[in-house]
Amino acid sequence: MAKVRNNLVMQGLSGLLGNQLTIRQDKAGRTIISARPQPKPNRTFTDAQKQHHHDFREAAAYAQSARGAQIYVSKAAGTPMNPYNVALADWFHAPEILELDLGDWSGQPGKVLRVKALDDVLVMQVSVSIRDAGGALLEQGPATSVDSLWWEYTTHAAGSGRLTVLASAQDMPGNVTEMSKVSGV
Repeated sequence: MAKVRNNLVMQGLSGLLGNQLTIRQDKAGRTIISARPQPKPNRTFTDAQKQHHHDFREAAAYAQSARGAQIYVSKAAGTPMNPYNVALADWFHAPEILELDLGDWSGQPGKVLRVKALDDVLVMQVSVSIRDAGGALLEQGPATSVDSLWWEYTTHAAGSGRLTVLASAQDMPGNVTEMSKVSGV
């Protein structure tokens, strides 16, 4: 693929050239020249490719409905991407939980557990649940956003023994990522 800049002959040109090259303009005003796609007539798709096509249709439907959201409009501003592209990419990228900080928590109520979560656009919510060694739920609830990365959850119930803390982060399209940590209290 060739990219042409500041060429008076190619400026604003788009379409097919000789049924072999495709010429188009991107949002940044660049002229992009590439070989014309030549799909094979008897092409068969693998199951993974069929799943990806299905996922892409869902992503496109989400991006179509969410492209007017202010967060996508502001993320696209000043880039060659438009809000639709930003929303489409967001659908494919789940948030990341970078850290689950239990601090000095030892099962007592009123202690703060911290979760460091990041997404390519926005982490919408973070939830925390605490289970005992037998898997019984002791407590769960939403964490509160402290800044663009950190979320805090204040414990309410008392627990002892091996406790498992599970943090889950969700982004705008609904992608969820989880991280757990065992506390030997």
